[in-house]
Amino acid sequence: MEKKQFQAESKRLLEMMVNSIYTQKEIFLRELISNASDAIDKMYYRSLTDEALEFDQDHYAVYIRADKENRELVIEDTGIGMTKAELEENLGTIAKSGSLAFKKENELKDGHDIIGQFGVGFYAAFMVADEVTVISRSVDSEEAYKWHSNGTDGYTIAPTEKDTVGTIVTLKLKENTEEESYDEFLEEYRLKAIIKKYSDFIRYPIKMDVTMSKPKEGDEEGYTEYTEEQTINSMVPIWRKNKSELTDDDYTQFYQDQRYGFDQPLTHVHVSVDGAVRYNAILFIPENTPFDFYTKEYEKGLQLYANGVLIMEKCGDLLPDYFSFVKGMVDSEDLSLNISREMLQHDRQLKLIAKNIKAKIKSQLKTMLKKDREKYETFYKSFGRQLKFGVYSDFGANKEDLQDLLLFYSSTEKKLVSLADYVSRMKEDQKQIYYATGESYERIEKLPQTEMVADKGYEILYFTEDVDEFAIKTLRSYEEKEFASVSSADLKIDEDEKEAQTDNDDHSELFAKMKEFLAGKVKDVRASKRLKTHPVFLAAEGEITIEMEKVLQAQAMPENQQVKAEKVLELNPNHEVFAALQKAFEEGEDKLALYTNLLYSQALLMEGLPLEDPVEFTRDMCKVMA
Repeated sequence: MEKKQFQAESKRLLEMMVNSIYTQKEIFLRELISNASDAIDKMYYRSLTDEALEFDQDHYAVYIRADKENRELVIEDTGIGMTKAELEENLGTIAKSGSLAFKKENELKDGHDIIGQFGVGFYAAFMVADEVTVISRSVDSEEAYKWHSNGTDGYTIAPTEKDTVGTIVTLKLKENTEEESYDEFLEEYRLKAIIKKYSDFIRYPIKMDVTMSKPKEGDEEGYTEYTEEQTINSMVPIWRKNKSELTDDDYTQFYQDQRYGFDQPLTHVHVSVDGAVRYNAILFIPENTPFDFYTKEYEKGLQLYANGVLIMEKCGDLLPDYFSFVKGMVDSEDLSLNISREMLQHDRQLKLIAKNIKAKIKSQLKTMLKKDREKYETFYKSFGRQLKFGVYSDFGANKEDLQDLLLFYSSTEKKLVSLADYVSRMKEDQKQIYYATGESYERIEKLPQTEMVADKGYEILYFTEDVDEFAIKTLRSYEEKEFASVSSADLKIDEDEKEAQTDNDDHSELFAKMKEFLAGKVKDVRASKRLKTHPVFLAAEGEITIEMEKVLQAQAMPENQQVKAEKVLELNPNHEVFAALQKAFEEGEDKLALYTNLLYSQALLMEGLPLEDPVEFTRDMCKVMA
């Protein structure tokens, strides 16, 4: 029997496919099953125009058989089969796909399609097999032929016997090595797992003998094992069913079957698009945060299918980072895939799908916020932080998309509120959206600088996460209302600022001397009208606030690179402590320096900042008590 050689470029391509194109060896089974499914599809389309053929779907299937003794794995289909010429054309020339040619010749209008690009995947078999044998009989011939190859050294084609139309692919698996175990592809559990992972939604049944057990008759503890042919795949994917046929329980079951999470999804979006790019998608908003969500190890992405065949377990390009919590899948017939089908050849289609998915997620979240506030707050407690990162990242490029989804705790409502809620309640004379930062709601309520804003009846948003203020600084304003920290030097409350300026003028010498004592620590010392019951606090000027300074310093940057807020020590001229300051100023510098240092340390502690010299602070306290 004459052995024929692969074309030179085909031989090189085969070597590449075996050694480098595919990232996982298990992919070979996906490829062979997809080819088998294609062959049955061709039979179906042939029956539409050939009256001599009758297509009864019950008679069509893909069969998987493992022979451990002979180290052989068999994939058989009842599809259209191949003639001798087709065997040579399709299997003798790599990158020649009979399915692709068939697709171009037939306009398919009824929702079925031929994958086409999967013909190349046949050669993935050589990743796990030393020998590959293909026995095929075409629907157009009474004769059958056997194609056989040991890999890159070529192939043979010879007549053989086969009673029925279809194709049988037999793989003689490689021997195990220290690095690789090929025995796994003969194990029942492993084959089932690969089929469920990649080919669960092939439209024809994938059948395999499965080991079962039953109690022995007359023996309560004994069991008898037997084999039973079972259909391994689900066949009809949930995303191709009519939404009216499905219940919330169906979607939840799919969420759990696909192992998207151990929680219950809060809501889902089922998308079917038949436009410039055709695709189906099911998107889930989870309830709980994955344990590794805020780590570098977390990998975002949606499952990507091409005609029901899993191409990528996690396609990160389908989701923006700020929606990385979304789980689910996308299935499209229109994706241009590379030779291994593990990467996209052109990203135009993917970008269009991703753009639409982003809009769907945003719309679903806004609907949840409006119609089911309790459920949205559950979501926000898990993933609100990610939305804030989305506002802050990429220089605020996404802030318009995300600002209406943000929630913050309200000083007046005592619950989470949106920015739209806040603005709708603003008083007529209120010029800014006020916020305060701290480690907890309880601590923020006790901050000295909130007193005047609260006394005015203005609502304050409480920020307790390190990203909050960075996100708000990126937003800058909402509905033309600027954000202002209650610790800001300028709160734009005119009459009070004017009164404070008068006090500054009256006590300018005192403040100048205190500023001298605190040189290098504060930018200024001045009177404040925002304080009611407290004697002192630290305000900040410029873009960097005290809370932002704390966050930045926690990043363990070198001393010479640390960013610090420009602090202003504000004093309450109506507090009894201020009278003590004036008296100390009149009596001499030593006592004034002592009081100044104590008040500065007190202000640091209230802001949650570390004391610069705890020992000195202790000594100063002892001096006052002595």
